[in-house]
Amino acid sequence: MKLTELFKTDTLSLSFEVFPPKTDTAFDSVKKATEEIAKLKPSFMSVTYGAGGGTSRYTLEIAKNIKSRYAVPTLAHLTCVSSTKETVLSKIEEMKAAGIENVMALRGDLTPELETSDRSGWCYHHAIDLIHDIKESGADFCIGGACYPEIHPESFDQKEDIKYLKEKVDAGCSFLTTQMFFDNNLLYNFLYKIREAGILVPIVPGVMPITNANQVDRAIKLSGSFMPQRFKSLVDKFGSSPDAMKQAGIAYATDQIIDLFANGIKNVHVYSMNKPDVAEKIQQNLSDILG
Repeated sequence: MKLTELFKTDTLSLSFEVFPPKTDTAFDSVKKATEEIAKLKPSFMSVTYGAGGGTSRYTLEIAKNIKSRYAVPTLAHLTCVSSTKETVLSKIEEMKAAGIENVMALRGDLTPELETSDRSGWCYHHAIDLIHDIKESGADFCIGGACYPEIHPESFDQKEDIKYLKEKVDAGCSFLTTQMFFDNNLLYNFLYKIREAGILVPIVPGVMPITNANQVDRAIKLSGSFMPQRFKSLVDKFGSSPDAMKQAGIAYATDQIIDLFANGIKNVHVYSMNKPDVAEKIQQNLSDILG
Protein backbone atom coordinates (compact mmCIF):
# COMPACT_ATOMS: atom_id res chain seq x y z
CA MET A 1 0.00 0.00 0.00
CA LYS A 2 1.23 3.44 -0.87
CA LEU A 3 1.26 5.69 2.16
CA THR A 4 -0.61 8.41 0.31
CA GLU A 5 -3.65 6.12 0.52
CA LEU A 6 -3.29 5.98 4.31
CA PHE A 7 -2.93 9.74 4.55
CA LYS A 8 -6.18 10.29 2.64
CA THR A 9 -8.23 8.70 5.43
CA ASP A 10 -9.43 10.37 8.61
CA THR A 11 -8.22 7.47 10.74
CA LEU A 12 -5.67 8.27 13.43
CA SER A 13 -2.53 6.22 12.90
CA LEU A 14 0.73 5.40 14.63
CA SER A 15 3.82 4.15 12.84
CA PHE A 16 7.29 3.11 13.97
CA GLU A 17 10.82 3.47 12.66
CA VAL A 18 13.43 0.73 12.92
CA PHE A 19 17.03 0.55 11.77
CA PRO A 20 19.24 -2.19 10.29
CA PRO A 21 22.20 -3.65 12.21
CA LYS A 22 25.54 -1.86 12.23
CA THR A 23 27.35 -5.21 11.95
CA ASP A 24 26.56 -8.50 10.25
CA THR A 25 26.68 -10.38 13.54
CA ALA A 26 23.85 -8.23 14.95
CA PHE A 27 21.44 -9.04 12.12
CA ASP A 28 19.48 -11.79 13.89
CA SER A 29 18.83 -9.75 17.04
CA VAL A 30 17.83 -6.67 15.06
CA LYS A 31 15.56 -8.72 12.81
CA LYS A 32 13.86 -10.19 15.87
CA ALA A 33 13.31 -6.72 17.36
CA THR A 34 11.79 -5.41 14.12
CA GLU A 35 9.50 -8.44 13.95
CA GLU A 36 8.27 -7.83 17.50
CA ILE A 37 7.38 -4.27 16.52
CA ALA A 38 5.70 -5.50 13.32
CA LYS A 39 3.49 -7.80 15.42
CA LEU A 40 1.95 -4.66 16.93
CA LYS A 41 0.44 -4.01 13.48
CA PRO A 42 1.35 -0.31 13.18
CA SER A 43 -0.02 1.67 10.26
CA PHE A 44 3.42 1.34 8.63
CA MET A 45 7.08 0.88 9.51
CA SER A 46 10.04 2.77 8.12
CA VAL A 47 13.45 1.12 7.83
CA THR A 48 16.46 3.43 7.86
CA TYR A 49 19.38 3.06 5.48
CA GLY A 50 22.52 1.39 6.77
CA ALA A 51 24.89 4.07 5.59
CA GLY A 52 28.14 2.85 4.12
CA GLY A 53 29.52 -0.68 3.88
CA GLY A 54 27.64 -3.89 3.28
CA THR A 55 25.06 -3.44 6.02
CA SER A 56 23.02 -1.11 3.78
CA ARG A 57 21.66 -4.26 2.10
CA TYR A 58 19.84 -5.10 5.32
CA THR A 59 17.48 -2.16 4.87
CA LEU A 60 15.79 -3.98 2.02
CA GLU A 61 15.93 -7.38 3.72
CA ILE A 62 14.20 -6.08 6.84
CA ALA A 63 11.63 -4.10 4.85
CA LYS A 64 10.80 -7.16 2.71
CA ASN A 65 10.44 -9.35 5.79
CA ILE A 66 8.10 -6.91 7.55
CA LYS A 67 5.96 -6.51 4.43
CA SER A 68 5.71 -10.17 3.39
CA ARG A 69 5.57 -11.89 6.77
CA TYR A 70 3.49 -9.42 8.77
CA ALA A 71 1.62 -7.52 6.04
CA VAL A 72 2.75 -4.20 7.47
CA PRO A 73 3.29 -1.47 4.85
CA THR A 74 6.93 -0.45 4.72
CA LEU A 75 8.83 2.72 3.95
CA ALA A 76 12.41 1.97 2.91
CA HIS A 77 14.95 4.74 3.35
CA LEU A 78 17.44 5.49 0.59
CA THR A 79 20.33 7.90 1.05
CA CYS A 80 22.60 9.24 -1.65
CA VAL A 81 25.45 11.10 0.06
CA SER A 82 28.76 10.30 -1.71
CA SER A 83 27.01 7.57 -3.76
CA THR A 84 27.40 7.06 -7.50
CA LYS A 85 24.44 7.12 -9.86
CA GLU A 86 25.10 3.48 -10.66
CA THR A 87 24.78 2.53 -6.99
CA VAL A 88 21.60 4.50 -6.50
CA LEU A 89 19.95 3.18 -9.65
CA SER A 90 20.90 -0.35 -8.61
CA LYS A 91 19.23 0.17 -5.22
CA ILE A 92 16.12 1.53 -6.92
CA GLU A 93 15.91 -1.59 -9.11
CA GLU A 94 16.34 -3.82 -6.05
CA MET A 95 13.49 -2.02 -4.29
CA LYS A 96 11.25 -2.36 -7.34
CA ALA A 97 12.01 -6.08 -7.58
CA ALA A 98 11.22 -6.51 -3.87
CA GLY A 99 7.79 -4.92 -4.29
CA ILE A 100 8.63 -1.87 -2.18
CA GLU A 101 6.10 0.90 -2.83
CA ASN A 102 7.29 3.66 -0.48
CA VAL A 103 10.74 5.24 -0.41
CA MET A 104 12.13 7.92 1.90
CA ALA A 105 14.57 9.93 -0.22
CA LEU A 106 17.34 11.43 1.91
CA ARG A 107 20.73 12.93 1.34
CA GLY A 108 22.08 11.27 4.46
CA ASP A 109 24.24 12.55 7.28
CA LEU A 110 27.68 13.93 6.60
CA THR A 111 30.26 12.03 8.62
CA PRO A 112 33.34 13.98 9.81
CA GLU A 113 35.27 12.42 6.93
CA LEU A 114 32.70 13.49 4.36
CA GLU A 115 32.45 17.00 5.78
CA THR A 116 36.13 17.60 5.05
CA SER A 117 36.29 15.72 1.75
CA ASP A 118 36.30 17.16 -1.77
CA ARG A 119 32.65 17.16 -2.86
CA SER A 120 33.20 18.53 -6.36
CA GLY A 121 32.91 15.10 -7.94
CA TRP A 122 29.81 14.00 -6.03
CA CYS A 123 26.77 12.98 -8.08
CA TYR A 124 24.42 13.93 -5.24
CA HIS A 125 24.66 17.00 -3.06
CA HIS A 126 21.07 17.21 -1.82
CA ALA A 127 18.02 14.98 -1.48
CA ILE A 128 16.37 16.74 -4.41
CA ASP A 129 19.03 15.24 -6.70
CA LEU A 130 18.00 11.78 -5.52
CA ILE A 131 14.30 12.57 -5.96
CA HIS A 132 14.92 13.58 -9.57
CA ASP A 133 16.69 10.30 -10.29
CA ILE A 134 13.95 8.23 -8.64
CA LYS A 135 11.33 9.97 -10.77
CA GLU A 136 13.41 9.63 -13.93
CA SER A 137 13.99 5.91 -13.26
CA GLY A 138 10.35 5.22 -13.96
CA ALA A 139 9.85 3.58 -10.56
CA ASP A 140 6.29 4.03 -9.33
CA PHE A 141 7.21 4.84 -5.74
CA CYS A 142 5.41 6.99 -3.22
CA ILE A 143 8.32 9.27 -2.30
CA GLY A 144 8.72 10.77 1.14
CA GLY A 145 11.13 13.43 2.32
CA ALA A 146 12.40 14.88 5.58
CA CYS A 147 11.72 18.27 7.10
CA TYR A 148 12.93 20.16 10.16
CA PRO A 149 10.41 22.02 12.35
CA GLU A 150 13.30 23.88 13.96
CA ILE A 151 15.32 24.54 10.75
CA HIS A 152 17.80 22.33 8.96
CA PRO A 153 21.19 22.73 10.66
CA GLU A 154 22.82 23.70 7.34
CA SER A 155 20.26 26.34 6.39
CA PHE A 156 20.92 30.04 6.89
CA ASP A 157 17.45 30.63 8.32
CA GLN A 158 13.99 29.07 8.28
CA LYS A 159 12.86 31.08 5.28
CA GLU A 160 15.67 29.59 3.21
CA ASP A 161 14.96 26.16 4.65
CA ILE A 162 11.27 26.30 3.64
CA LYS A 163 12.22 27.54 0.15
CA TYR A 164 14.37 24.45 -0.43
CA LEU A 165 11.71 22.25 1.15
CA LYS A 166 9.13 23.46 -1.36
CA GLU A 167 11.54 22.72 -4.20
CA LYS A 168 11.88 19.18 -2.86
CA VAL A 169 8.10 18.75 -2.73
CA ASP A 170 7.70 20.19 -6.22
CA ALA A 171 10.30 17.69 -7.45
CA GLY A 172 8.13 14.78 -6.39
CA CYS A 173 7.78 14.29 -2.62
CA SER A 174 4.29 13.06 -1.78
CA PHE A 175 4.67 13.54 1.98
CA LEU A 176 7.16 14.76 4.57
CA THR A 177 8.22 13.31 7.90
CA THR A 178 9.66 15.65 10.50
CA GLN A 179 12.83 15.37 12.46
CA MET A 180 12.27 14.76 16.16
CA PHE A 181 11.03 17.65 18.31
CA PHE A 182 10.06 17.95 21.95
CA ASP A 183 7.85 21.03 21.94
CA ASN A 184 4.66 20.67 19.89
CA ASN A 185 4.25 24.42 19.57
CA LEU A 186 7.34 24.45 17.37
CA LEU A 187 5.64 22.01 15.02
CA TYR A 188 2.37 23.97 14.90
CA ASN A 189 4.27 27.16 14.07
CA PHE A 190 6.23 25.31 11.37
CA LEU A 191 3.06 23.89 9.83
CA TYR A 192 1.54 27.36 9.59
CA LYS A 193 4.62 28.69 7.81
CA ILE A 194 4.94 25.89 5.27
CA ARG A 195 1.24 25.96 4.42
CA GLU A 196 1.59 29.69 3.81
CA ALA A 197 4.51 28.86 1.50
CA GLY A 198 2.31 26.51 -0.55
CA ILE A 199 3.59 23.19 0.81
CA LEU A 200 0.37 21.21 0.99
CA VAL A 201 1.50 17.57 1.15
CA PRO A 202 0.80 15.51 4.31
CA ILE A 203 3.21 16.15 7.18
CA VAL A 204 3.93 13.25 9.54
CA PRO A 205 5.38 14.44 12.88
CA GLY A 206 8.25 12.33 14.20
CA VAL A 207 8.36 11.75 17.97
CA MET A 208 11.37 10.33 19.80
CA PRO A 209 10.75 8.68 23.19
CA ILE A 210 13.79 9.50 25.34
CA THR A 211 14.05 6.49 27.62
CA ASN A 212 17.51 7.06 29.07
CA ALA A 213 19.40 10.20 29.97
CA ASN A 214 22.27 9.40 27.60
CA GLN A 215 19.93 9.86 24.64
CA VAL A 216 19.45 13.55 25.40
CA ASP A 217 22.88 14.77 24.27
CA ARG A 218 22.73 12.57 21.18
CA ALA A 219 19.27 13.88 20.26
CA ILE A 220 20.46 17.47 20.55
CA LYS A 221 23.57 16.74 18.50
CA LEU A 222 21.63 14.98 15.74
CA SER A 223 18.75 17.39 15.37
CA GLY A 224 19.58 20.55 17.32
CA SER A 225 16.25 20.07 19.05
CA PHE A 226 15.04 22.59 21.60
CA MET A 227 14.51 20.94 24.97
CA PRO A 228 11.63 22.56 26.91
CA GLN A 229 12.15 23.17 30.62
CA ARG A 230 9.43 20.64 31.35
CA PHE A 231 11.48 17.98 29.60
CA LYS A 232 14.74 19.08 31.22
CA SER A 233 13.10 18.81 34.63
CA LEU A 234 11.99 15.30 33.81
CA VAL A 235 15.53 14.26 32.94
CA ASP A 236 16.97 15.99 36.01
CA LYS A 237 14.52 14.20 38.27
CA PHE A 238 14.50 10.70 36.78
CA GLY A 239 17.64 10.48 34.64
CA SER A 240 19.68 8.62 37.26
CA SER A 241 17.09 5.83 37.56
CA PRO A 242 16.86 3.74 34.34
CA ASP A 243 13.40 2.34 35.07
CA ALA A 244 11.96 5.68 36.17
CA MET A 245 13.50 7.50 33.19
CA LYS A 246 12.10 4.92 30.78
CA GLN A 247 8.61 5.28 32.23
CA ALA A 248 8.82 9.07 32.27
CA GLY A 249 10.16 9.21 28.71
CA ILE A 250 7.35 7.01 27.42
CA ALA A 251 4.81 9.15 29.27
CA TYR A 252 6.26 12.36 27.79
CA ALA A 253 6.17 10.95 24.24
CA THR A 254 2.62 9.68 24.78
CA ASP A 255 1.54 13.12 25.98
CA GLN A 256 3.11 14.70 22.87
CA ILE A 257 1.23 12.31 20.60
CA ILE A 258 -2.11 12.86 22.37
CA ASP A 259 -1.71 16.62 21.99
CA LEU A 260 -0.88 16.20 18.28
CA PHE A 261 -3.98 14.09 17.70
CA ALA A 262 -6.11 16.54 19.67
CA ASN A 263 -4.89 19.37 17.44
CA GLY A 264 -5.78 17.80 14.12
CA ILE A 265 -2.71 15.69 13.33
CA LYS A 266 -3.81 12.30 11.98
CA ASN A 267 -0.53 10.41 11.53
CA VAL A 268 2.37 10.26 13.99
CA HIS A 269 5.67 8.45 13.45
CA VAL A 270 7.61 7.15 16.46
CA TYR A 271 11.38 6.75 16.38
CA SER A 272 11.24 3.51 18.35
CA MET A 273 14.99 2.77 18.23
CA ASN A 274 14.36 -0.98 17.74
CA LYS A 275 12.77 -1.20 21.21
CA PRO A 276 9.62 -3.35 20.99
CA ASP A 277 8.72 -2.77 24.64
CA VAL A 278 8.75 1.01 24.17
CA ALA A 279 6.70 0.79 20.99
CA GLU A 280 4.20 -1.55 22.64
CA LYS A 281 3.78 0.62 25.73
CA ILE A 282 3.14 3.76 23.69
CA GLN A 283 0.63 1.92 21.56
CA GLN A 284 -1.10 0.58 24.69
CA ASN A 285 -1.27 4.09 26.14
CA LEU A 286 -3.14 5.17 23.01
CA SER A 287 -5.29 2.07 22.52
CA ASP A 288 -8.69 3.72 22.94
CA ILE A 289 -7.61 6.87 21.12
CA LEU A 290 -6.43 4.91 18.08
CA GLY A 291 -9.56 2.74 18.25
